[in-house]
Amino acid sequence: MAHLIDQIRVIIEHLIMAMGLPGITLVMFAENLFPPIPSELVMPFAGFVVGQGKADFLSVWAAGTLGSVVGAVVLYYLGRWADEPIVRRFVRLFGKWLLLSEADLDRALRAFARHGEAIVFFGRLIPIVRSLISLPAGMQRMPMGRFLIFTTLGAGIWTAVLTGVGVLLG
Repeated sequence: MAHLIDQIRVIIEHLIMAMGLPGITLVMFAENLFPPIPSELVMPFAGFVVGQGKADFLSVWAAGTLGSVVGAVVLYYLGRWADEPIVRRFVRLFGKWLLLSEADLDRALRAFARHGEAIVFFGRLIPIVRSLISLPAGMQRMPMGRFLIFTTLGAGIWTAVLTGVGVLLG
C-alpha cells in the first residue's frame, strides 16, 4: 500500500508541475471520483509550490476547490441517476479497486439520513466520506443550490487548510 501511495504522489507532483493550476484542478477532480487519490497529498504539495513562489495561494486554493466541487457534482448526479441499487452493485463489483466497501456506502447513507445538509459540509473534511457523501445527496434529491453551497464551503475550507499546511511545511 505504501508503494502505491508513493507512486500516486509522484504522478500528482508531475501533473502539478507540468500543468500548473489546471493540473491541481484535474487531480482534485479525480480525487473525488477515485478515493485512492488523497487530497492530503495533492494540496500540501500545491502549497509547497506556493511556498517556493511558483504560484499564489488564492489561485491554488481556487483550483483545488473547483476540482473538488466539480468531482462532487459528478457523483451527485451519478447518485441521482443511478439510485441505490445500481450504486451498491457498482461498489460490490469495483469498490475494492477504489478502496471502497459496501460498509463505507452504508455509513455515508446513514450519515446523510441522520445529518442531511450538515454532513455534506462537514463530510468534505473526512477521508472517503468526502467522496461518498455526494451519492446519497443525489439519491435523496438534495436541491442542487444547497448542495453546491455546502460542498463549496466544505471543500474550500479543506483545500485552504491543506494548502496552508504545504506552505508552512515547505
